[in-house]
Amino acid sequence: MSSLEELAREISNCRLCPRLVEWREAVAADPPRRYRGERYWARPLPGFGDPAARVVVVGLAPAAHGGNRTGRIFTGDRSGDWLFAALHRTGFANQPRSEHPGDGLRLKEAYVTAVVRCAPPANKPTPKERDTCVQYLVRELRLLPQACVLVALGSFAWDGALHALRAAGVTIPRPKPRFGHGAEAQVGDYVLLGCFHPSQQNTFTGKLTEPMIDAVLARARELAHIREP
Repeated sequence: MSSLEELAREISNCRLCPRLVEWREAVAADPPRRYRGERYWARPLPGFGDPAARVVVVGLAPAAHGGNRTGRIFTGDRSGDWLFAALHRTGFANQPRSEHPGDGLRLKEAYVTAVVRCAPPANKPTPKERDTCVQYLVRELRLLPQACVLVALGSFAWDGALHALRAAGVTIPRPKPRFGHGAEAQVGDYVLLGCFHPSQQNTFTGKLTEPMIDAVLARARELAHIREP
C-alpha cells in the first residue's frame, strides 16, 4: 500500500477531469488584482495533517484563490481562516492561522481533506467529477488507520463521505443518514458528524458561529476518545 506522501504526489498530478483542469489553470493565469504576481499551485490538492489522526475533517473542494493558490487544502481563504482557528481553539492545531505551506502549522490527531481536489467553477463540482475524485478520499482513509470520526463540512461533504465509505465496502445505514449541523451517524467503524461549512455565506450571516463549530470539533474529540487539550 502506498504511503500518504506517495498518494499526495499522485493526487497532485491528476488530470482526470478536463473541466476542472481547465478552470484551475484559467483562474491561476488571470488572478484578481490582490494576488497578481503570485505563483499559483493550480493543481489538485491532497489532504494535510497528522498521519495518526483520529479525526478527519472533510470539505467540499479547494477554493479558486485559496488552496488552488497556496497549494494547501483550506489555506489562503476565509473559510480556511475559520476552520484552522477553530481547530486551534479545540486543540487540534498548534496555531490559528494557515497561510501557506511552511508556515509552521501542525495538526495533532486531525487530518483535513476534501471530496473533490480541484477548484470547481462556482464551487460546484458535477456528480461525475465527485465520483471520479472520491477514490482519493477512499485511499486516504485506508492510509489513516486510527481515524474513527469524520467531520463533514456541509451537505456535499456529508454525501461525499458516505459515497467514499460505500466505495470502501462499508455498509451505509438505511435510511441514509441526513445531514444537519451537529448530526451524528454511525457508519461502519466511523462516526460521521455534520457541521455547516465555514463559508462566508454561513459565517457572515450567523448561520455558523464560532461556538457552533467549536462544539462539533469538541464532540469529535469526545467520540474519538482524545483527551482535552
